[in-house]
Amino acid sequence: MTRFKSVVKRDGSVVDFTPQRITNAIYRAAVAVGGRDKRTAEKLTVNVIKSLEEEIPQGETPHVEQIQDMVEMVLIEEGHARVAKAYILYRAERARLREQRAERRAEPSSNIPWSRLWRILDWAADHNFHTVENLNERIRKGELSEIVGASEAFYHEDVENAANQIVERKDQLRMVIIAGPSSSGKTTTTIKLAERLSRYDMKLVTLNVDHYFFDLAMHPKDEFGDYDFETPQALDLALINEHLTRMFEGEEVKIPFYDFKTGTRHLAQTPMKLAANEVILIDSLHGLFPDMTRDIPPEHKFRLYIEPLLQLKDPDGHYIRWTDIRLIRRMLRDASHRAYDPTKTLLHWHYVRASELRNIIPFVNTTDTIVNSAMPYEMPMYKPKLFDDFARWTEAYKDDPLRKDAYERASRVYRLMQTLEPIEDDSIVPENSVIREFIGGSIYEY
Repeated sequence: MTRFKSVVKRDGSVVDFTPQRITNAIYRAAVAVGGRDKRTAEKLTVNVIKSLEEEIPQGETPHVEQIQDMVEMVLIEEGHARVAKAYILYRAERARLREQRAERRAEPSSNIPWSRLWRILDWAADHNFHTVENLNERIRKGELSEIVGASEAFYHEDVENAANQIVERKDQLRMVIIAGPSSSGKTTTTIKLAERLSRYDMKLVTLNVDHYFFDLAMHPKDEFGDYDFETPQALDLALINEHLTRMFEGEEVKIPFYDFKTGTRHLAQTPMKLAANEVILIDSLHGLFPDMTRDIPPEHKFRLYIEPLLQLKDPDGHYIRWTDIRLIRRMLRDASHRAYDPTKTLLHWHYVRASELRNIIPFVNTTDTIVNSAMPYEMPMYKPKLFDDFARWTEAYKDDPLRKDAYERASRVYRLMQTLEPIEDDSIVPENSVIREFIGGSIYEY
């Protein structure tokens, strides 16, 4: 127990003091350097609170910066230098991002594939659906079939180009990595790529890295009971590297099995060995994360990145955010295939986005090719499915300081959806479309 009841956030709002937040922060820093001792994180939290109570006078409410300063001090004093360094680096990065937002800097990001975006924007302008107004007008004119046809053809051209690049390196490649953030369309793209490569006697054999998750009990939880499992350190990266290296040397390995119902991993379960014409496929959020394949020579790897790189301006002149497209996709997929409440998807998304910005986006320009999975018609089609939900979330979270992230995302999408011409009938979506991965009705089995 502690005498602190509240904490002052950076924006001045006052929220409940939750020791679990301190534990989670310490544990995440420990995981980043290979540690997985929750009990130590909990003991350190007790020391942090004790030191805060000694330093902060009775009746005063601690500020979040004071708490973070104390975490750093306790980690260093208790001999956890590597964890302290990880915590300090993460804190510094968050401060830098806040400073950039506050100053509204317009510096081009090195993490954005600018040349690829110019091509997509040029294509969208040629088809007259680069703005919401133009897209709405084409829908009202009854040109939806043409919009869908052009969008699907553009995506399939990207997949075909990726397949051709892989075939050109056929003699030296041992693995294909398909990476991208959540709900970018990795699974459908993987299936389509495998179809094309089979023409050249290349067989993709999936190494399902989900089976390399550590036990769920080893992940931190927040005060709402939500697990942060979006980080690459949730995976046993060392074991993945060991198994890849051994298979490329001709050995048989035994892949673990992860039971998602119980959140536990069972080691050495499924035998796996590569044939002469087989190429390892890794379809993963974190396929570009260096440590996942650090022991594999670069010439043996082909890296494909996928993202819905939509170039569509709203009536205020702002481009629609790709993360909002993927949020909606994941809501629909989780509700359809996993019976998961879209509200929970929204409330968990800050974990998703934070991990993307740390562990996926910085490596975008290390890829061999980029596939754009965005369909200009998809946002109008999502409007009838989720418009009422976004209106409700906007109202429910507008005055909740603990749900600021959810409110900002919900209100932004709600404003956008108000401007879109709705597409009520989704039967116009082809059965082999990447969009079917999220709304259901695909010819593919996921």
